[in-house]
Amino acid sequence: MFSEEKIILKDIIIHRRCESLTGFKCRISPTRLKRGIDPFSVLNPASGVCNFCPERVYADTPVFENKSRITIGESVTFPNLYPFAKVHVVTVITKEHSPEYYTKKQISDALKGQYEALKDKEGYPSINWNNQPSAGASMIHPHIQGICDDFPTYATGVYIRKSSQYLTDRDENYWDKLRENEKNSERYLFGDEIFWSANPVPFGEKEIRGYLPISSLSEFSSYIDDFSSGLVKVIGYYKELGHYAFNMALRFDKNNSDGSFKAFASVIARINPNPLSTSDSAFMERLHLEPVVLTIPEDIGENYRKMN
Repeated sequence: MFSEEKIILKDIIIHRRCESLTGFKCRISPTRLKRGIDPFSVLNPASGVCNFCPERVYADTPVFENKSRITIGESVTFPNLYPFAKVHVVTVITKEHSPEYYTKKQISDALKGQYEALKDKEGYPSINWNNQPSAGASMIHPHIQGICDDFPTYATGVYIRKSSQYLTDRDENYWDKLRENEKNSERYLFGDEIFWSANPVPFGEKEIRGYLPISSLSEFSSYIDDFSSGLVKVIGYYKELGHYAFNMALRFDKNNSDGSFKAFASVIARINPNPLSTSDSAFMERLHLEPVVLTIPEDIGENYRKMN
């Protein structure tokens, strides 16, 4: 499912990997861990009240066309005040401003809010999460964002097109083949119907993917609880390793697609908030679309099994 070239420089090994389906590339350089650019998290204090806190969220956020918001459990969903997509919705996950942990119910309720807001929209939806400012969050208070346009984002579009071509060329579904391959690999972590494993060609540091057996958001409702349980495990695993910041993107095909593409979530660890604002994204990631990461995906599988 991927190819690898190893570059040996004295006692340093650089792994250059390429995903066979899409051509997406990355470089893995474990020796760069020695730089120590990810210090212990300096979390923002939980004190204070923001626009997403219970005292203000219903006064400071916009409403849908029917003059309402979607409230499920602690979560509150509403249109984004500053959208960058045809449909762009925000879900506040918790009442607490800066929670230390997330429960399965909190995540599940938030995803159900996103589902309700996006399920009838035409196009290519995704559900996304920037946790902590060092991962791109504009607000500390945890929230997820759903977008939907008439066209997929660049990476999602590549996966959709290449998946359709794979089915045409080989008369088999790429994602079924991937599931079989990854479940028997060193990278597999847990799960069955929705299974989670370290991506062999990661988009970012310690990328873990959750693979769903469905294509479109319209099929997601019966899988939300199972998906939420897995995502909570991944977040907990990151925290055990000292990662407090992360990004998540859950990609879907449009409704009534040919089924060649299967939905999946990507979760990547990001640099912890720190006084120096040192980032883990530079010219390779943003300009060349070829991330440089520190951790070998097979090591993630081994480490997860040791810790669980």
